[in-house]
Amino acid sequence: MFHNRARVVNQRDLLELPLQVQLVDKTSSDCNQTGTQLLAIYSSLQESFGDLHWWPADTDEEMVIGSILVQNVAWKNVVQAIELLRDQGRLSFRGIFETSQEELEKSIRSTRFYRTKAKKLKAFATYLNDRHDGSLKNLLSIPMHPLRIELLNIYGIGRETADDILLYAAHQPSFVIDTYTVRIFERLGYSPPRNEYEFWRSWFMKHLPAEPRLFNQYHALLDRLGHHLCTTHNPRCSICPLQSLCTFAISPKNGSVSSSPHALF
Repeated sequence: MFHNRARVVNQRDLLELPLQVQLVDKTSSDCNQTGTQLLAIYSSLQESFGDLHWWPADTDEEMVIGSILVQNVAWKNVVQAIELLRDQGRLSFRGIFETSQEELEKSIRSTRFYRTKAKKLKAFATYLNDRHDGSLKNLLSIPMHPLRIELLNIYGIGRETADDILLYAAHQPSFVIDTYTVRIFERLGYSPPRNEYEFWRSWFMKHLPAEPRLFNQYHALLDRLGHHLCTTHNPRCSICPLQSLCTFAISPKNGSVSSSPHALF
C-alpha cells in the first residue's frame, strides 16, 4: 500500500480551493502533478455543486446504520427505513440488538435485500455488545488502520462500507471508492496500477492531503456527478464541469467536444 505523505491543510481552505493553488507537498514531481490535478478537479466540482453536507445523519449510529442499509439501493429507500426505525425507537444499535430479526425486517423492508440487511444490522449490534460494551464510540475511537481491519471482520461490512464508517462516523481520512468514482476517473484518463478497490483507494490517499473534510466532500461531489451527469449510458458531457479535462468527453467517438485532448499526466 502507498504511504500518505500529504500535509494536513485547513478545512475551509480546501472547500474554497482555487485552481491555481497547489496544496500537495510531495518529493516526486509526478506525485506533485497528479495531486495538483486531483485538487483542481475537486475545485471544479466544488464550484459547480457547492458543499453537499454529506453524510445526512444526526448521529454516528444513524450514519453507520444508513451505511449498511444503502448497500445496493437508492438513498431515498434508506430514508424511509431510517424514519420508520426512528419512529419505532429502534434507530440505535441498542434498539436493533433488542429487536427481533422478524420485526427488524419489517422496519427496513423498503431497502431491498432487507432480510440480509437485517442480519447485518443484528451482527453489528451484537459485535458492539460483545466486544465494546455496546458502545459505538469505543469502537470508533480505535486508530484508523486497526479499526478498518476490525470493521472488515464484522459480517456484512465490505470495503466501501468500512471506509464510509471510517470517514463519516469516525472522521478519519479513509478515501471511499465506489462505482461512480471509478467510472469518472477512468473517463478522465486516470487509473491505478490495477483496477481493484485497494489500488484505487491507495492511489487517492497517496496524492491527496490526509484531510477528512476533503475526503468527505470529494466523495460526495463525485457521487453527485456520477448520479446526475457522468452516467453509465448517455452521459451529459456537454454540461459537465469536468468536460475540458475529460478524455472521454473529447474523444472523437463520443463527439461531445471537438477540441484537442487535455493532457492529464
